[in-house]
This record gives sequence, C-alpha cells and structure tokens, in this order.
Amino acid sequence: MKRRGFTLIELLVVIAIIAIIASLLFPALARAKGSSKRSACLSNLRQIGIGFSMYAADHADHFPDRRDLKLELGFMPWMTWPPSDPRSGWAAASLKKYVPEMNVWACPALVASDLKNAEQCWQPVSGETNAPLARYWLWRFDHIDPDVPLDNFWGKTEEQAVADLRSANNPQVGMPNGACEVELAVDPYFPKTIPSIPDQYRGRAVHPNGRNRLFLDAHVAFLRDTRTR
Repeated sequence: MKRRGFTLIELLVVIAIIAIIASLLFPALARAKGSSKRSACLSNLRQIGIGFSMYAADHADHFPDRRDLKLELGFMPWMTWPPSDPRSGWAAASLKKYVPEMNVWACPALVASDLKNAEQCWQPVSGETNAPLARYWLWRFDHIDPDVPLDNFWGKTEEQAVADLRSANNPQVGMPNGACEVELAVDPYFPKTIPSIPDQYRGRAVHPNGRNRLFLDAHVAFLRDTRTR
C-alpha cells in the first residue's frame, strides 16, 4: 500500500489557519496581561495606602514631614513635566516599617515599559548603591518649601489636608468634598496637552487611557484620563 503524506497546499492551509487563530488570540492575551498588571498595581497602591494609615495611627494622625529626606534623595522639579517633583523615594524610606516590600513601590506595567527609563519615573529609596527604586508619584508631597504650601500635606492630619486643599482653590484639584476625592498617589503620566513634554512621552501613561490612583481615604481605583492614550 502506498503511504500518502500532506501536500504542500494542505500544509499552507494549516499554517494559514493557525496564523488566523493566533491573530485573534494575541490581542485578547495582551489585554488579559495588561489587566493583570493593572490589578497588581492597584494592590500595590492599596498597600501603600495602608502604610500611610498605619504611620498616621502611630503619629497622632499626622502625615510624615520628611522634606529633609526628599532633598537628600535629590529634589528635581522639571521644566517639562511635572513642574514639581512628586517622586516617592522618601515615602518608601519613611514607611519601610509599614510597607517592608520595596517592590510594592513600582507598578509592574511601568517596570515592563520603556517609560521606566524616564528620570521622572524613578527615584532610589536611599543613597546606597543599587538601592531599590520607587516609581509612584505623590503629588501632595512634591515641594520642600520652608513653609508648607496649602496644597501639600507635610505633617498635616487628613482633615487639615482636605481643608487646606479647599482653601488653596487649586484649579487642577477643584474643591474636594472629602478625603475620598483627593488623589494621594498615582502612576506617572505625561498628558498630551502639555506642549513642553518630549514627543516620545507626550500622551503616554503606564496603563492605556487612564491611571491607577490611591485616594486620601485609602481606597484605590482606575480612572480614565482623556489626556492620555
């Protein structure tokens, strides 16, 4: 009996079918992978929020005031974006007792992106060689002025922080009704509406079309941002 193998046409058809199936599956797999990293990022922010709450409980309900440490780690406002320095190396060092795992301070999606190389997206948690890097932004601890600005939270209680933020009437923040509306920590992002941002970063964010945020009352959420793609 003669053995009949696959013809070239049959092999090409099978390969074409596999390619079509793969093209349908890859986007779904990529979305699932992105969703997994976004969830891991939210978990990181939740742990940071718990760390702040535990710190406050041990310090008469006050936030830390480590402007000295922020200066020591390299205070660097940018001419492009952001105009201040919201990097969080000081926080990772200050909250080490409450958040001992240093990898919590870096979103896995950012670590896997070329954005991780942007100088705005990393800061060592100490002056030691090969120190862990913190990559989240803390906007309300972004200045080192001798007198604490109204829109910064150095050494304040949660209630005072919200009251001062309302008094500051910052158009970027609005008039929050309470701690649940005040952003505390966030993934780095580069709005497309800022002309001074370099082209390779403009409109980019760690997560597509929005960013993960930790709020002052310690809840976390992903919120869309039309300024990012």
